[in-house]
Amino acid sequence: MKKYLVLLVVLFLLGGCAISKTPVTNRTQLILISSEQELALGEQSFKQTLQEMKISNDLSQTKRVEDIGKRLASVAQRDDFKWEFALVENDQVNAFCLPGGKIVVYTGIFKVAKSDGALATVISHEIGHAIARHGAERMSLGLVSSAIQVAANVALATSHPESLQTFNIAYGLGANYGVILPYSRMQEFEADQIGVDLMHKAGFNIDEALIFWNDMKKLSSGKSVPAFASTHPSDEARISNLYKVIQGYKNK
Repeated sequence: MKKYLVLLVVLFLLGGCAISKTPVTNRTQLILISSEQELALGEQSFKQTLQEMKISNDLSQTKRVEDIGKRLASVAQRDDFKWEFALVENDQVNAFCLPGGKIVVYTGIFKVAKSDGALATVISHEIGHAIARHGAERMSLGLVSSAIQVAANVALATSHPESLQTFNIAYGLGANYGVILPYSRMQEFEADQIGVDLMHKAGFNIDEALIFWNDMKKLSSGKSVPAFASTHPSDEARISNLYKVIQGYKNK
């Protein structure tokens, strides 16, 4: 009974899904969210973000972020995106993207991204997430994971109700460490690769990407969490992968 329930739930989800390909890497994706839903979510989230965070009043750095962002977006081949780039006051060395081409950069990134090439590394990485629809893909993975867990709970509630709590704990850990975190790390590698491609097409020095991530490694001083328990790959793994990607462009 349990197997049939799981199968029915998965087939139901797959019936309304879209199979697509990521840019540059050409990886097959399963996405259960429409582009229209994704773009609307991005618009709403971006407005809320700008209301909750302090916009930087540094006009020079803001223009720098916008100019580099627009230069990279011009080669991203997503005319349906309404690209916007915001610089917000926050000491964290960070940036993030929202669906539909909304990129938010923290002022703390300038501790490491001192050159235009370094800043392009950060922004191109976030653009890579956006055009690869990584957010929608993660949401879809969460929907599938939740549906399978619900179906299994229905089956266990009938046959082995005493095992429900144990199953949910085990399933939660297994899904997180065995599927969700590795999947997220894969997306990080992919965003790096797409980012290098965008930098190359936009005329930036792609070697700057390696310099930036080596500087990030120095800043972290080995304080990053173990790769298996993180949404992001280790500094060493990221730098090694980037080196191979960059060498590939140089050998063309």
